[in-house]
Amino acid sequence: MNPTQEQLIALGAVFEAAFLVDKIAKSGQVSDAALGCMLGSLLIREPKNTLEVFGGDDLNLRDGYRALVSALERDPAALQREPLRYALALLGLERKLAKRADLLDLIGTRLDQIQLQVQHFGPTHENVIAASGSLYQDTLSTFAQRIQVQGDVRHLQQPSNASKIRAILLAGIRAARLWRQLGGHRWQLLFSRRKLLNELYPLLRN
Repeated sequence: MNPTQEQLIALGAVFEAAFLVDKIAKSGQVSDAALGCMLGSLLIREPKNTLEVFGGDDLNLRDGYRALVSALERDPAALQREPLRYALALLGLERKLAKRADLLDLIGTRLDQIQLQVQHFGPTHENVIAASGSLYQDTLSTFAQRIQVQGDVRHLQQPSNASKIRAILLAGIRAARLWRQLGGHRWQLLFSRRKLLNELYPLLRN
């Protein structure tokens, strides 16, 4: 797997998180497999490769790949506007977080505690989701620039959905950080669209 494909897996995970947030906000539904993939990625600290962060394959990143393709192709009819907005906001928030050593330390400490919960309950247990959501609220939500999630008020007002959305956004931040560590830059989305699409299409077909 070449460096661009490694970056696209991480970027696809950013868009996957954005897609799932949009899905919960509008339908109140998310699959355990997709949720488990995202929450599990928070706890992989020293992966051998990018795919290992997401469970060893990219099966649960396909919706993210599609949302990313729709953004890069710039086809107004296919564009997934809300996932794109959330994904770009996640990339921006991660840049702000990178400058806050205090919050990074707090996140590391709290993830150690969440790891113990996962070992006891499993990755998609409500306690784990609540702890991950609270971690997002105590760190990323303290920035002036916040992600405003749009959707059906009936779903957004349910505490369990609110926790899932925050937990998934935290996983999206982790994926954005990984993307940047792999050499990803926002200017690629503007000036290297064709190259990214040429590498992304095979990932989507596999």
